[in-house]
Amino acid sequence: MARSPRTQGAPDGPGVPEAIHRRRWAILVVLMFSVLVVVLDNSILNVAMKTIATPEPTGLGATQSELEWAINSYTLVFAGLLFTAGLLGDRMGRKKVLLGGMAVFGIGSVLAAFSGSPGELIGFRALMGLGAAFVMPATLAILVNVFEREEQAKAIGIWVAAVGLAIAIGPITGGLLLEHFWWGSVFFVNVPIVVVGLIAMVLLVPDSKDPSPGRLDPLGVVLSVIGLVLLVYGIIKGGQLADFTDAQVLGTIGGGLAVLTVFVLHEKRIDHPSIDVGYFRKPAFSAAIAAIALVFFALMGVTFFMVFYIQSVRGHSALEAGLLILPLAIAQLLFAPRARLVVERFGARAVCTGGMLLVAAAMTGFLLLDVDSPMWILEVLFFAQGAGMAHIMPPVTTSIMQTLPREKAGSGSALNNTFRQVGGALGVAVLGSVLSTTYREGVQDTLDAVPGLPDSVRHSAGESVEATLGLAERLGPKGQALIGPAQDSFVHAMHITALGSAAVALFGALVVLAFLPGKDSGDQVPGGGRPRERAEAGAT
Repeated sequence: MARSPRTQGAPDGPGVPEAIHRRRWAILVVLMFSVLVVVLDNSILNVAMKTIATPEPTGLGATQSELEWAINSYTLVFAGLLFTAGLLGDRMGRKKVLLGGMAVFGIGSVLAAFSGSPGELIGFRALMGLGAAFVMPATLAILVNVFEREEQAKAIGIWVAAVGLAIAIGPITGGLLLEHFWWGSVFFVNVPIVVVGLIAMVLLVPDSKDPSPGRLDPLGVVLSVIGLVLLVYGIIKGGQLADFTDAQVLGTIGGGLAVLTVFVLHEKRIDHPSIDVGYFRKPAFSAAIAAIALVFFALMGVTFFMVFYIQSVRGHSALEAGLLILPLAIAQLLFAPRARLVVERFGARAVCTGGMLLVAAAMTGFLLLDVDSPMWILEVLFFAQGAGMAHIMPPVTTSIMQTLPREKAGSGSALNNTFRQVGGALGVAVLGSVLSTTYREGVQDTLDAVPGLPDSVRHSAGESVEATLGLAERLGPKGQALIGPAQDSFVHAMHITALGSAAVALFGALVVLAFLPGKDSGDQVPGGGRPRERAEAGAT
């Protein structure tokens, strides 16, 4: 097949240059390093939250709100810039964007490790989110451009498994570091990974970009950033206030949705859009996008409260908490790379629907957990949850990436990650507020019964189980009466939240069943594809 001249060794058609094809698996390993460090950081931070909340010199004495913003500042910047980062990768070169993002992420990690206050930590976490926003879309876009179509499903499955690996080693690494080093080590550990990753990228990863990007759409870029930042900030604020009817929350979310609506109308009107919104008319694309948002909505809400259940209610250390989460990651490592084989046999619709139902069943299973239930139940539920995720993420990600042409891989990857982040942020905010409200209602009578407790202390102690247990410790023997009711109230709130997660996962199953193309559909995501047409001329 005749092919047009290419630059920088990146594929601009169905064929991959021979030199790149030969080292494609080595390139995938490098890309997995990039994903690993970004996901690893968040999973480590979840384990470190309790330590960071302790007073200096052990921690920073961060309040519950400051802890939330240490997580949310990263999410806000990350989600707000993902789409723009994907566009820049398509236009400027994905390798350049990936290298720049990794460097910024590494610098932010060093600064976060040596933060002198919660405010500094929040700011440096935002800088890390800036770097991560340029890393995530580039990795998936490069993957699509170094693997032929018939191998993309397998490669994406391995890429998804890297997330499972990070989920596994993050809490364990965090626990080990916190037992032997200061709290900042959970951020400083990113530095050697970033350095090794940067060297490997320079040596192995080819550059690629859209050969015909067209004119820049500055208004579309600005609208997308403003709209996403407002939307995610409103969601986060609603979760913090546990009140989505607050005027500030409604105004911010409404403003974000309004700006994004203007963005869509603008993209439909101009002849050089940042993203062709017509892709959302394709069931394989829109249903996959919805599935990602819904499953991460359900997942992130549960992940948020499970750390406190394991450590605050069951009394396990940070390291033990990491080890207990291991089955979730093992399931993803086992099943995600093989999900394409199940899709080839049963079709993406059946596999993703089954995965969603398994996630919903695992969420419902959390109702079996109480303050003294056997921990093997939790392990089984985590494994089931991981297995369900492993049969959702690879096929829907493949569906999104194969719907768009290769030259728009950065935009497709950015949309995939944007909806995942928005869904996850919404899950933490909505389900977190359900957890907080239900917990406060359950523990309030117990707190009111404590004599001589100022209203401000009583209010702050009702924010979370950790705050209540902290008060109990400060009160000494008098505070022992708070421990049992606090743990019981948290378990009840956890059950209500888990039911909410299960309901969202069930809704996701219905969406997938109704709209994701079936095995016999022409839009079905292939396990294989057209015969590989590789350029015989090597490229660097």
